[in-house]
Amino acid sequence: MGTGSIVLVLGGARSGKSELAEARAEELAAGGGVTYLATGWVPDGSDPQWAARVAAHRLRRPTGWSTVEVGDDLPGALRAAQGVVLVDSLGTWVSGASRFSVHTGSLLDALRGRDAASVLVSDEVGLGVHPETALGVAFRDALGDLNRAVATAADEVLLVVAGRTVKLA
Repeated sequence: MGTGSIVLVLGGARSGKSELAEARAEELAAGGGVTYLATGWVPDGSDPQWAARVAAHRLRRPTGWSTVEVGDDLPGALRAAQGVVLVDSLGTWVSGASRFSVHTGSLLDALRGRDAASVLVSDEVGLGVHPETALGVAFRDALGDLNRAVATAADEVLLVVAGRTVKLA
């Protein structure tokens, strides 16, 4: 069992959750470096808006941080990372998985085994409208279940709404 704390930052789109998570990771690193585990990727240029969002995230990161682009093996990336880690985001990790099926147990084991803090960003999908498609429902349910599991393991859970933060646990 590791000694690192687990912080989960939840929020809707454009809520400010990533900025809060970045500040929290910087605080926990106390001047040391942070490893940014990026679960989102830029497709082959077919989505310029997404590419612009990823670029904005990159520009916001302090120069002393290292970035690792993570595929489907987020648990493995967490085990390999040293020091404070920021995962942004669980939603893009789930969306990239076949049938939105991720290894929650492996993720929780990796988080609990770390000796340094882990800050995770995720979309709060339970406050939105009911998705119109079966695929949308499947994603919402998969991410909602993952958020609940990570929140149960977390030492601190923060909800960001309109740039304001509410501490949940």
